[in-house]
Amino acid sequence: MSETEAREQSARATDTDTSNLKWLSGFVSLIGAWIFVSAFVYTMSMSSYWNNIIIGAAIFLVAGYNYYRMSKGLTTSIGSSSFVALMGLWMILVPFVMAVGTVFWSDIVSGVVVAIIAGYNAYAGREARAGAPAGTT
Repeated sequence: MSETEAREQSARATDTDTSNLKWLSGFVSLIGAWIFVSAFVYTMSMSSYWNNIIIGAAIFLVAGYNYYRMSKGLTTSIGSSSFVALMGLWMILVPFVMAVGTVFWSDIVSGVVVAIIAGYNAYAGREARAGAPAGTT
């Protein structure tokens, strides 16, 4: 284990339940998989199709990375959680920017859930790092 990993592992705050954050990241990853799959389930424009493919795969991979990271005992990655939250906000805007067809509500609901949960993960991860000993963040 590298020195950075050892520092991050010791930086976990006692008042933050990382198990809940881990499972929330896993749930967000599954929602990303749904966004990806929805491109094949619903009829939509070509631009919306590729948007759901790319953004869904990105949410799946980045949130999955956070899940993997926390399953190894490390803290959540604030940057990746924030990035996923931004992608969730984008999914809320997509139906109003592109012609999406029948996937309208699926994109909005998925985007809201992703933005809220990933935003919470970023916030809770920031709080965990703020409570870490000096020199470990």
